Amino acid sequence: MSTPTGGRQTKNERREQAREQARQLREAAKKKERRNRILLQGGIIVAVIAVVAVIAIVIVSSVKPAGPGPRNMASDSLLVQPGGAVAETPGLQPGATPTPNPQPTGDDVIRIQTFVDYMCPYCGLFEQTNAQYIQTLVDSGAASLEIFPISFLDRLSLGTAYSTRAANAFACVADEQPDKALAFHELLFENQPAESSSGLSDDQIIEFARQAGAKSTSVESCIRDQKFKGWVAAATERAQSVSGVTGTPTVIVNGQIYSGTVFGQSYNGSLTDQATFRQFVAAAQGVQYVEQTQSTPAPTPTPTPSG
Repeated sequence: MSTPTGGRQTKNERREQAREQARQLREAAKKKERRNRILLQGGIIVAVIAVVAVIAIVIVSSVKPAGPGPRNMASDSLLVQPGGAVAETPGLQPGATPTPNPQPTGDDVIRIQTFVDYMCPYCGLFEQTNAQYIQTLVDSGAASLEIFPISFLDRLSLGTAYSTRAANAFACVADEQPDKALAFHELLFENQPAESSSGLSDDQIIEFARQAGAKSTSVESCIRDQKFKGWVAAATERAQSVSGVTGTPTVIVNGQIYSGTVFGQSYNGSLTDQATFRQFVAAAQGVQYVEQTQSTPAPTPTPTPSG
């Protein structure tokens, strides 16, 4: 027989109800936890996909196809012809083989080729000693000059890759305002930084380009963007396959090599005695050198005895 309770739950019934409510709360909490875990995992997957997408965009944006090399340097060099005019050429297409410069017309025209690194102190000494003499030969029509800028010494500029930046800048001027390139080349050596320094800043390089007369905004952007950086690397690699080019400076006169430096080892040509280089030029031209107190436009041929 049950005891009347006036409609109220017994103690046991209340206990069971509390247990049921607790069970339902636990189930709800577990469902919420599972739902949050699924959402979190989904969020991580979405985030990872987003990160991968960003990385892919950055990589695709940074890996641009190589463009053509600088105009007027299809041979990997700038050719200043007898008289001083620059030979105009289209830019070298990616993967193409450089086109050698034509031989100067006339048996008496001297062909001078220089492989230089704008960080190389030996190159600076050679330029200081002989640049004016070479300029005189070119201006008088006695010689042509081919300038091959290369980047052997990037490791000596405290991580700024100065050799590459300077060679790129020369290519920029050759591409946009080739008639200013030789003057710019000379200014880079007149203001040459020391080895194991950071080299000239881009602003300084641009200022020297302006002083040379290359004042266009396209030259400035080309220098800052290192437009021809890839070409510089390729041209430097190609230069190492040229017979006799084992370091800088390498100076070739009518096919005869004046220098013999091997990355800082002994240099066979005189760097500071212009008379020695004049004698070499004369010998390469097949004439007798006679030292004079004043500069002569070109070596004087030895008269052939008659009869």
